[in-house]
Order: sequence, then C-alpha cells, then structure tokens
Amino acid sequence: MARIGIEEEFVLLDDRTLVPLGMGPGTRERITDRSVSGEVMPEYLTCQFECVTDPLSTLAEAEADLRRLRGLLGEYAAQHGAVAASTGTPFISPGGLAVSPSSHYHEVADQLAEITREHEVNGLHVHVESGDDEERVRTLNRLRGWLPLLLALTGNAPFAHGVPSGFKSWRSILIRRLPSSWCPPRFHDYDDYRAKTERLVALRAIPDASSLAWAVRLSARFPTVEMRVFDAQLTPADTVFAVSLTRAIALGGDTAVPPAAELDGIDASLWMAARDGTDARVIDPMTGDVDSVWSITDRLLEAIGPVLRELGEEDFVRDHLDGIRTDGTGAQRQLLAYDRDGVAGLRDLYRAGAASATRPG
Repeated sequence: MARIGIEEEFVLLDDRTLVPLGMGPGTRERITDRSVSGEVMPEYLTCQFECVTDPLSTLAEAEADLRRLRGLLGEYAAQHGAVAASTGTPFISPGGLAVSPSSHYHEVADQLAEITREHEVNGLHVHVESGDDEERVRTLNRLRGWLPLLLALTGNAPFAHGVPSGFKSWRSILIRRLPSSWCPPRFHDYDDYRAKTERLVALRAIPDASSLAWAVRLSARFPTVEMRVFDAQLTPADTVFAVSLTRAIALGGDTAVPPAAELDGIDASLWMAARDGTDARVIDPMTGDVDSVWSITDRLLEAIGPVLRELGEEDFVRDHLDGIRTDGTGAQRQLLAYDRDGVAGLRDLYRAGAASATRPG
C-alpha cells in the first residue's frame, strides 16, 4: 500500500474580527514541542502555521494525526483570543503582513514583490508514495487531468476583503499569479521533468525545484508525487476525503488525456472549478469532453472503485460525496454560515473544524 503524507496550512485569526494575527518568534516551536507525532512548522507569513504528518498508511491514522495537530492549534488559539482557521483564504485582511524569518521566504518575497501583500493563501498538500523517478512522472501525468474535478469537489476559499469573492476557491485565483502555477505540462519522462524545472530556475522564475507552484509536482525531498490543488479544508474528514481520491487516482492505472485537453482544457477547467465549484462544467480527462462535475465524478468512482475497495475506503468516499451533495463543499458551508450569522458564524465553523464527528471507515 502506498503511504501518504499530509501538509495542512492554517491562518491565525482574531476571534472577534477574523483579521489575521502575526505570531512572535518561538510560538510555533512551543506548539511543536507538545506534539507526539507530526510537526508544526513556520509558513510563509507570520500569521500562518503548517502541520505536517509523518508517513501514514490508512485514513484512520491520517485523521487521528490531523485531529491531534489541530487540537494543539485550537488550544493555543483559544488561549490568545484567536481561532486557527483551516480556510484557503482569510475572510478579511489588512494586507502587508510580515514574512516569516527565513532566507528562503525572504528570497521568495523579493521575487513576488507586491504580490506578497495579498498572498495570504492556505493549502492542503497530499504526498503519495510512488516508485522510481519514471513511475513518479507517470503518476503525475495521470493526476494532472483530474485537477479541475478535484478542485471543484473541495473548494474552500470563498471570501476576499471581507465579502464573498464570487469564487469557491479564491486561493486558486491568487496562486495563478505565480510564475509556475496551475497545471504543469505533460512530461515525456523524468529527464523532461528535470529539464523543464531547470529552465524555470535558469529564468529565475523560481529559486529551486522546491518552489514550484504547480498544482501537482514531484516532491523535491521525498519519493512522492505531491498534489497541491486543494485549498486548506474545513475538517479532518474533508482532508482525508481529498487524500483518498488523490491516492486512488495515483494507484488506479493510466488514464489518457486527449490532445484537445492537453492544449487548453485543463487550465480553463481549473478556472471554472475555482469559480463555480460543483456547479462547474469541466474537461473529463477520460474522454476530453466537457461535462458536469457530478457526471465526471460518477465515472471517476467507477474507474477507481477497485482501488478504493482494496483500500477499504469506498464507503467513506461515497458517503462523503453524499454529504457534499447535501451540505456543500467547504466554500458553500462558509458562505451559508456567513449568511446566517455573519462573522460569528464563520468563527464557530472554523472552531468546529477539529471536532467533526465524521470518521472514515
């Protein structure tokens, strides 16, 4: 069974206004010292955390680690009149927040210039263990065609500047401004992947391979393929749903992406998925045709059903999809909470993120 690794990003918000709060030196280190597994790490801005799990085999292990790490963050936030929010973008922000002390982050900030002032984004990154370098490239090519569908089913960044943005994943739109973002090209082999990456470094578009912002890439540190299309997810159950789909597609055999989709369909589909979520029409990577998110989801489940059954995850995935049909994605739940109770509704939703009763089988 291919192991998985999970990186979740959070933003610390004032619990009255939901304005991001910067943290002083040593704060994240103190939280990390209390964790028995996994790690809390600095992220790009001082208002951000990143929680990183150890390598895991099952969804049950993944959810246990996520709950433990989220619990540490929630406890710290409550002690400081704050909430640790697992959302792709903060509800509101003054902009110009401080970059975390790091030579790498300061190099990135110099490169992004004015973009940094609004680059308050939180993502979920899913690592799937793969074979040798050539197999990792084949897995990446297989995953890239599914990026729009995966985003549509998991969008969780509906706000910008204190109002609904009109997008289910505003984070995806902000990420688009980076020099290597959204869907990567299709690669012939590992040498082709390295050559294209090295060209971006030569252009000084990125300092090194670890700075690639493609929505799916090869990890520069681990023998994994790293899926980065997801916004940070509201609940542990939302996160492990994204993990399960990613791993099943990665293990599910080759799926051809027709030439028409190669040329222009995937990025256009990503834009529509970011805007309309589950109401979007996107490219079906198995046919190259445009269809509804739910029709393509049904075909995906048929294709990866054997893998999900082997992993013991099919019932959980189907139940979670039923929940999305009924209650919406994270973005839709955020919008509903805000419509009902304003900032207080969002605050309560963020706080409940580590207390979901839904558990994978």
